[in-house]
Amino acid sequence: MASDLETKAKEAFIDDHFELALDLYSQAIQLNPKNAELHADRAQANIKLNNLPEAVADANKAIELDPSMSKAYLRKATACMKLEEYQTAKAALESGAALAPGESRFSKLIKECEERIAEENGELPKQMLKEVETNSVPPKETETVKDVPVPMATNAVPVKEVKHSFYQKPEEVVVTIFAKGIPRECVKVHYGEQILSVVIEVPGKDAYHFQPRLFGKIIPDKCRYDVLSTKIEIRLAKAEPIHWPSLEFSREVALPQRVNVSSVTANQRPVYPSSKPKRVNWDEIEAQVKKEEKDEKLDGDAALNKFFRDIYKDADEDMRRAMQKSFVESNGTVLSTNWNEVGAKKVEGSPPDGMEMKKWEY
Repeated sequence: MASDLETKAKEAFIDDHFELALDLYSQAIQLNPKNAELHADRAQANIKLNNLPEAVADANKAIELDPSMSKAYLRKATACMKLEEYQTAKAALESGAALAPGESRFSKLIKECEERIAEENGELPKQMLKEVETNSVPPKETETVKDVPVPMATNAVPVKEVKHSFYQKPEEVVVTIFAKGIPRECVKVHYGEQILSVVIEVPGKDAYHFQPRLFGKIIPDKCRYDVLSTKIEIRLAKAEPIHWPSLEFSREVALPQRVNVSSVTANQRPVYPSSKPKRVNWDEIEAQVKKEEKDEKLDGDAALNKFFRDIYKDADEDMRRAMQKSFVESNGTVLSTNWNEVGAKKVEGSPPDGMEMKKWEY
């Protein structure tokens, strides 16, 4: 039965009925899930339908089942190149080239990946890039389609009881898949430059597939996952410390620019009034500050000190001399503003009622 479905799927693919081919391959895989050839062929159907994350997942499964299948590496690389994940594509191509040394497609695509990587890093002149685009035409199987909308990844087999969520830190994104009692050996997680593939295959149950194209790029070698009793926790290391407004990539959401802390700090430094379009009335501001200081309600020693400062500030020269002399000679118990009264004699201390003046001997 599975072989009949496979034959029909191949015929549908040849006739460019890619959706029918995908459906037939999926039926065949349900009957024979360990057949690496079926997964590799379904990956090609997914590529034709631009289901690129699913194509990568199928290629990964084929490689897992048969690591010696060179075309599975080619399919993975093709999908990754369409996703502009050239580093991941190059690694897959190098593995496939080692298995098929006489296959020229691997070397051509490796060269194209290297040129694309150099282009991203700004290492190639424009003329050379133009020549690459003109002359490096991949074979029919690996045609490069540019600026084609990438559909959101969905579960290949709907499993209602499995849900996922995510939260993030500046350096990583944590994806949680809520699934209880899943053995670790039933969980397969693969990482790309901007792709995550999670497959849960528990015997006797429908397989769960989660293959989103991620909002931003990650560092695959630094990513990790843990299978816990109630969930699967996946930690994705961000390539750049930017905020992800969503977990999945969307062309409608612009990639936020990395914040330049030094430039923000520089912009927040105070500048001269003349450098601003709107001039500031500093006299008015000073008057407002003084008014606020005057209206400020204080209590205790602070209020008393303010009272004395206000008297001293508004006094004439004789009043200030009287205040200083009386305060010092009375050890802080008398404050007089009458110079005629205190100027000709020593001011004796006058302690509050119920208290006694004590003379200190030095």
